[in-house]
Amino acid sequence: MAASTNPEKNSELKPPPGLKSLIDHLKSVYPDQPNPLQVTTLLKYWLGGSDPLDYISMYSNKGQGEGDAERIPPHWHYVSFGLSDLHGDQRVHLKEEHTTRSGMGFELTFRLAKTEAELHKERECPDKPLRPPTWPANLLQSIARYCFQTGNGLCFGDNIPWRKGLDGSADSRMQSLLVAQDPQLGSIDTPFGTVDFCQIVGVTEEELEQASRWNGRGVLNFLAKDVQTGGEWLVTNMQRTMSVFELFPETLLNLQDDLEKQGSDLAGVNAEFTFRELKPTKTIKEEVDFQSLNEKCASEENNRPLTESQLKREEPSFPQSMSMSSNSLHKSCPLDNQPQAPDCISLDGIEITLAPYAAKYLLLAIKDRIRHGRHFTFKAQHLALTLVAETVTGAAVSVSEPYGVLGYWIQVLIPNDLVPRMMEAFRNSQLDGKTEPTQRLEFDWPDKHFKLIVDQPPCSLVPTAMSIEAAPVN
Repeated sequence: MAASTNPEKNSELKPPPGLKSLIDHLKSVYPDQPNPLQVTTLLKYWLGGSDPLDYISMYSNKGQGEGDAERIPPHWHYVSFGLSDLHGDQRVHLKEEHTTRSGMGFELTFRLAKTEAELHKERECPDKPLRPPTWPANLLQSIARYCFQTGNGLCFGDNIPWRKGLDGSADSRMQSLLVAQDPQLGSIDTPFGTVDFCQIVGVTEEELEQASRWNGRGVLNFLAKDVQTGGEWLVTNMQRTMSVFELFPETLLNLQDDLEKQGSDLAGVNAEFTFRELKPTKTIKEEVDFQSLNEKCASEENNRPLTESQLKREEPSFPQSMSMSSNSLHKSCPLDNQPQAPDCISLDGIEITLAPYAAKYLLLAIKDRIRHGRHFTFKAQHLALTLVAETVTGAAVSVSEPYGVLGYWIQVLIPNDLVPRMMEAFRNSQLDGKTEPTQRLEFDWPDKHFKLIVDQPPCSLVPTAMSIEAAPVN
């Protein structure tokens, strides 16, 4: 990528309709900057390049207020071009029926607080424009590359566990991201559909953890309340050394109170597990176990022909977002390779072995999801295990047949009377959500024909204990 002025505006050629809509929208927000600096992809994605964003514009934003009255700090504003359909000729985005979105339906933005050194230079040399840092452009390209490679979009409130300094530094506490709606740009209609502007917001590990346990939008609301944590426009300050919960301890108490009342938006985590059927009787309806099901799924994946986009795909740098509504499983299968219209195999009983690193989510799954009438999923490489509350609609299991295997998707219904018993058992075993157990744990509810073991699954692969956040329900 290379920094330049806007090539579309310097060209005698008219920009394509989708691109023109974005440019016109930004011109209305920044009328004093009609020709901003841009980071431009030299080899376009549709010509075989690896960077899916054609351009990333960089604007200087003065913020709002000064001194003690400052509400929005001066910052750099980065905006992507390429996740939405710029051209409309299917060179990048195929046209989809029954959709109102343009391309993937969104573009990325990022707001970076100006440093004291930059502000000093602006005061000393007001007629000499500064060049903004370009590392945020690389950050947006990485996120866009993940979206293109996986086909997964971003939703307001999603979290991205980056696990390293956003600017590549080793000492910054801004090592993860939340997704907000850009407060200035919002969403627009283009000739090819709607485009949301998803703002990427840098956060600390503690803020990410609380967003995962509760919901991202709630944490973003806390950050927006004070200029120290971003202000109303959620400006990322790479020099920030304290989380919002350290700066304002009362916010953590408020969060915990809301979590108790409302439950969590975290719909699942990546976790290795195995299962086997418990057979109270000698009658076997249909033999099914983890190993055979896992091997069958892996075999089908290996034999499935690859598309051109899959041949170019690399390992994504952060986990996909499971966009499941809170109390329904309709059209919400967490697997990409689920067979079409599979029959559900009912099990008499079930024994589940869950990897220790995922056990810290058990109390959250029961207390903050199932207890509130929702569901929670543990997703392995090939299979998925979903715990379901009685009131969840669209499930393949029921109170009379609580355990089932639907294709490669194992579903376990947790009846209302079992919820407090499971919560008590997990609390007695110190599964508090903070640390993973160091020894094997067994939980058995014989009257429900249900057994849960916390131990390294015998058939497990290399663990990927990273959270998957659901899109918040409106």
